Amino acid sequence: MNKEILRFCLEKGFLLDEEILKLLSETGDLESAKLVLESVKNTTQKKIITREIFQDKEKAINVFSALPEQNQKKLEKLKIKLGLNIEISKEIVSGVQEEKTQEILEENSNVKVLSMPVSIGKKLELKDFVEHYRNRFNEMRDFLQESPQLNNLISIGKIYGNRQGISLIGMVVSKRITKNNNLLFEIEDLTGKIKVVINQNKKEIYEKAEEIALDSVVGFKGSGSREILFVNEIIFPDAAIPERKKSNIEEYALFVGDLHFGSKRFLENSFLKFIDYLNGKVPDTPEVAKIKYLFIVGDVVTGVGNYPNQERDLKIIDLEEQFIALANILGKIRKDIQIIISPGNHDGVRLMEPQPLLDEKYAWPLYDLENVTLTTNPSSVNIGFNENFVGFDVLTYHGFSFPYYVNNVPRLMTKKAMNSPDLIMKYLLRNRHLAPAHASVQFFPSAKDNLVIKNIPDIFVAGHTHKSTVSYHNNILIISASCWEAMTPYQEKFGNDPDHCKVPMLNLKTREVKILDFEEEEDMRERPLK
Repeated sequence: MNKEILRFCLEKGFLLDEEILKLLSETGDLESAKLVLESVKNTTQKKIITREIFQDKEKAINVFSALPEQNQKKLEKLKIKLGLNIEISKEIVSGVQEEKTQEILEENSNVKVLSMPVSIGKKLELKDFVEHYRNRFNEMRDFLQESPQLNNLISIGKIYGNRQGISLIGMVVSKRITKNNNLLFEIEDLTGKIKVVINQNKKEIYEKAEEIALDSVVGFKGSGSREILFVNEIIFPDAAIPERKKSNIEEYALFVGDLHFGSKRFLENSFLKFIDYLNGKVPDTPEVAKIKYLFIVGDVVTGVGNYPNQERDLKIIDLEEQFIALANILGKIRKDIQIIISPGNHDGVRLMEPQPLLDEKYAWPLYDLENVTLTTNPSSVNIGFNENFVGFDVLTYHGFSFPYYVNNVPRLMTKKAMNSPDLIMKYLLRNRHLAPAHASVQFFPSAKDNLVIKNIPDIFVAGHTHKSTVSYHNNILIISASCWEAMTPYQEKFGNDPDHCKVPMLNLKTREVKILDFEEEEDMRERPLK
């Protein structure tokens, strides 16, 4: 079996040390050994595989968690020989897993990564997309079935005769306006398809229907036959929590994003002023000592080649050098503040969502910072837990899907929602999905749709729009982060109106939110728009 493993490593470009080769051979299971090696590469971005990799508990959890359940069972002896004792509460579907574990816990911190999707690299086929959407439908249907509004619920394939007051749950296949200016949808479930009509004279329902995105899963109530349903009510999956929880300890969490470090327009003086504040160097700021969490939600560096002629805007032209310089500046932050970093579309990782951890090949300096937790995009993190408090669940998503909905949902178009991102975030919460329309993002079609908002967060944080907003939706705190880059000509062309250096600060005990402003005038003077 040694030769087969070595041949596989040669084909994939791995280097394998002798001890790991021996342990993998002793499993007697070539398929599982190959999956472990693939998972190590995808999870850690390393091509030299040694026992040292498995001594990092978080990475070891990620490696084994990404494997199909049947292979995990075959590898129990291997885990023991590697000295691992990993207790993972998980849900596994066809090789892609969303972890829910208290084991991914930074030492001496109150940060738990609750979900961090890991995808095993594979050649995509049509059946992967079919399975992805079938499983998404099933999950979204389960949400909707909990709604008391959807009474007399029936599958499309079981409709017979003319029926009054029935409810359907369907995925939207098509949407168009008829000659009579009614809205006509075609929806489907696992038993069939049907047309549904929303009459233009039913203004309130019609306005709700206008907001329905293709590929979203929605509930409809009405009357009709097997061929067509006339709709009287529309029900979205929606996300809600019963109360706004409060910590028993006074701590603060801060939220930033879109640093675009490495850009000529990076507002360095403003950011250094922010770091001085965090380090207690600003007079009359006693609250600083209680700041314990800092979220950075994507576009931490400005990257290379992200838009036409970007090189004109770069101060640091190499991606690795951008991360080195960023780590130097973040390394100045006092170590009792836990920094949670997720990637965005500028950060040198794939655009397909879910996005993996920042690539260690380029972002290795961030991996070396002791108070940094790196997560995927999206991810779910719990902060502030203690013996007497369960903590706050924070959903982070950079927001790459946002422009699609601003350009396709009438209400969001009218309100120019790229400058009011809380409206977009509320829209996605209503749909219980971060990118319900197929065309809104590039995505990896896993058996489990990791963009579904399965567990409803206490806090939903995003970036990408460069606008600072704080709002609520059904008791869920919505935070959109501002940026630390002066407007580029590329942004100006699209009518962006960014906010600069605004930092929402949440008091976990009182839930009071303050917006701190670190914008320095000299930064803006040094970087004219033209």
